[in-house]
Amino acid sequence: MKPLHLTILISFFFLCASAQNPIGLPQIVNYDNLQYKAGIQNWAVDQDREGRVYFANNEGMLSFDGKHWRLYPLPNKTVVHAVKATDSGRIYVGAQDEIGYFEPDSHGILTFRSLKSFIPGSSRQFADVWNICQVGEMIFFRTTDKIFYLKDNAIKVFRTGSEWLFLGQGESGIFAQEKNKGLMIFRDGTWQIMSDDKIFKEDVITAVLDYKSGVQLVATLKHGLYLLSEGKLSRKETVLDGIFGASYIYSAIAVNKDWFAIGTTTSGCYIIDRAGRVVQQFSANEGLQANYVRNLLVDKGKNLWIALDDGLSMVAFNSAIKQIFPDAKKQISSYSARIFDKHLYVGASNGLFYLPLDMGIRDLSYSKGKFEEVGKLKGQVWGLTEINRKLLLAHEDGAFTVSKSLLSPLTGTQGTWLFEALSSVEPSSHIMAGTYEGLQLLEYEAGRFPGGKAVGPLEKTSLRFMGYDGGSNTVWASHPYRGVFMLKLSSDFSRITSKKILTKDDGLPSTLGNYVFQVKNRIVVATKDGIYEYDDNKKRFQRSDFFYPYLKNTAVHYLKEDQAGNVWFVHEKKLGVIDFSTKRGESAVVYIPELTSRIVSGFEHVYPYDQQNIFVGSNKGIYHINFDKYRAQRNELNVLLAQVKVFGEKDSIVFGGYGNYKGNSPIELPYHNNSVQFEFASTLFEQQNNIEFSYQLSGFDSQWSAWSTKAEKEYTNLPSGTYIFKVKARNNLGNQSAVLEYQIAISPAWYETWWFYLCSFLIVASLILLVIRRQQKQHLKEQERLKYLHQLELEHNEREIVKLHNEKLTADVDYKNKELASITMHLVQRGKLLARIREELLQETKENNNGTELKRVIRMLAEAEKSDSDWTQFARHFDQIHSNFLSRLKERFPDLSSNDLKLCAYLKMNMTSKEIAQLMSITIKAVEVSRYRLRKKLQIPSDVALFDYLLRAIGSKEQEPRIE
Repeated sequence: MKPLHLTILISFFFLCASAQNPIGLPQIVNYDNLQYKAGIQNWAVDQDREGRVYFANNEGMLSFDGKHWRLYPLPNKTVVHAVKATDSGRIYVGAQDEIGYFEPDSHGILTFRSLKSFIPGSSRQFADVWNICQVGEMIFFRTTDKIFYLKDNAIKVFRTGSEWLFLGQGESGIFAQEKNKGLMIFRDGTWQIMSDDKIFKEDVITAVLDYKSGVQLVATLKHGLYLLSEGKLSRKETVLDGIFGASYIYSAIAVNKDWFAIGTTTSGCYIIDRAGRVVQQFSANEGLQANYVRNLLVDKGKNLWIALDDGLSMVAFNSAIKQIFPDAKKQISSYSARIFDKHLYVGASNGLFYLPLDMGIRDLSYSKGKFEEVGKLKGQVWGLTEINRKLLLAHEDGAFTVSKSLLSPLTGTQGTWLFEALSSVEPSSHIMAGTYEGLQLLEYEAGRFPGGKAVGPLEKTSLRFMGYDGGSNTVWASHPYRGVFMLKLSSDFSRITSKKILTKDDGLPSTLGNYVFQVKNRIVVATKDGIYEYDDNKKRFQRSDFFYPYLKNTAVHYLKEDQAGNVWFVHEKKLGVIDFSTKRGESAVVYIPELTSRIVSGFEHVYPYDQQNIFVGSNKGIYHINFDKYRAQRNELNVLLAQVKVFGEKDSIVFGGYGNYKGNSPIELPYHNNSVQFEFASTLFEQQNNIEFSYQLSGFDSQWSAWSTKAEKEYTNLPSGTYIFKVKARNNLGNQSAVLEYQIAISPAWYETWWFYLCSFLIVASLILLVIRRQQKQHLKEQERLKYLHQLELEHNEREIVKLHNEKLTADVDYKNKELASITMHLVQRGKLLARIREELLQETKENNNGTELKRVIRMLAEAEKSDSDWTQFARHFDQIHSNFLSRLKERFPDLSSNDLKLCAYLKMNMTSKEIAQLMSITIKAVEVSRYRLRKKLQIPSDVALFDYLLRAIGSKEQEPRIE
């Protein structure tokens, strides 16, 4: 075997013997390239003033704010090997043939600005940039043949005739290694040799750290660690020297004032103290994603970030919660734990394991060693209880006593759940065991347990939850599906004197899902509706007045009281504690979200040894909680606005999350982009599972949202106006961040602008005016129509009146015509009568010759016939009826005689020639002659009827009045 290999082998065995890891492993979170969506290799890591971490990645610069990953490729798409975040807000990067920085623009979006233009022209061609360091306003970039020195927007180039191998910084200044020259320090604008030790000429420096005043810890690639003081180099011996010879040191940083983190190429990351001892190792065996460590960072929360050759890992190095694996290969479930005789015993699903503890340290998770199995016990270990300074083991195969690695059976093969001492003063002579088949009594005599016997009468019932009330000598037990058992014991505990099964009828919220525990010196039942206690006076269960203010109606499956009086509980796979040590007014209930869904459901177990050492059974191994440290964690909780994005016709980012946005002026958004998404985060990386957010959009939301782990919020179709988005964060301990505010303003839609309102007003006014005018026109038309209708109505009424008047006149005319006709007929009759009388008298005269008197009478009759008095009366009456027909006829034809007028009147009355002859006392022939003469006088053509002429020429104006 070669000497080197032998040295490595000896060192390996020495390391295994003296450099074991602490049993408690902090939380390790791995991120692969599928999660952060970039290249596999990560070369460097740094953190900015707001807490974001940045990684130099094969595909560009990668950033992470705890919730969101974002990749920023360089314009030339080259590999980024170096990254440095400065307090000015710039993030400097170095890549292949490129140096520059990312800086937020006016929209908070990181924009790359190249610095190559500041480099003198002859030096602008270079290979990869491997390191970036900052001191004040000075920025240094290292390539293999040049170091660029940036100050006041000017770059100075330091060339080398050989090769620049290293660039780093510490409190003493900026360090560099030039091949064949040694370690150099930058002073007064030049590089000065700090040490030209031959080691620095043979090996590559990978880190220079401040060790103590005037002393630097120097890490080399192949030769391990050295101390440098006043230019003199001395070996820093560690237990890892042999490992460092085979697994090269690629990076190193100070974790705190006493510990250093060393990143290697094949063995992961080691944490060592000043004495060179291993505090802890993080490698693939402990859950690290890969063993090739390229760079390290301790962030503001004391978390350790590890940039790997394949992915990224974050170790919650300062966490108060750690995981212990009794069987690291199988990572088995654990159901119980107990510290006994300076050993930690863990009952698991495949047996019992134990480990010696360093009781000189307060946090026992830092104990080192390796778990070993106790005996050849296989199967489920349900419980570990210390009674009478004996460790009792409850197992599926029965009950045992444990003495280091030895097991002694107490009972037969009957499965046992738990043990309960029946006396509060040790030694207790009687112990009650809950088994698969009921109760079993164990007696303790002379330091041993001679055996056990069943306690009856009790049917075979599995009793996994039990408590003993010494005041009433009663065992309370429960079966999740049958109810709660109240079992009174005899004075010697050997038998059950009375038994009662309490169910829903006895005050419990349900017969199912009840669990009996003994906490705070009382027997309580954890139910689906909170904690209940039995009231002896009322003989039924009632809600616990003691626990209700803390747990309300919480469905609890497990309760355990610790030595400080705090009560640990499990609710729906979530572990919590009622912390009675908090100040009055603060929340007394604290949940431990890091362990949510990690506890073995149905077989919950919490073992509170003290406030620095709480052990919790889990699905994989067992968890250790330093509760004092957990409560004391007061890292400042912050909240960042990661991004503001708008959705509309085209999605766009209006704020990229960088720069000063506190108290910003409202960002104007057009109305078509009135759907907004806000993304936010907190950079308290070790508490990501604990952090919840609440938000409010002032001007839209009436109140703050409920607390939620969701780190984004969308608002769609926001009305125009100015809004303030507010967000805050809190953790499970009740700590809250300051409220972050960001203002946006949604511009009015085109139909909400002043010019639209003006145009709309003018249009509406015009329309109203047109409508008014149209209405006026329609009104005028309507008035005209109404006037016309009114006129028609008037005319119609007038016509009706005239018609009525005409009808009246016609009736009057008809009446007078009838009168006239009557008079005329009277005259005709009188004429006939007188004619007959005259004829009779003439006949009588002729026959008797009585002459004188009869002749006188005849003469009188003749004169009466010829008298015009009747005619005058007739004419006057006729003119009244026929509108002065005769007068107007006489006026028009003055040559007409009275007989002519009579004839015209009679023709007007449409009388026959015979009737006219009788009225005029002439013959019919004489009437015809008179008609002929009248035609002549009136100059009527022969083809015109005399009646028609009189009716048309004279009668048309003398007709009765008519309304056309």
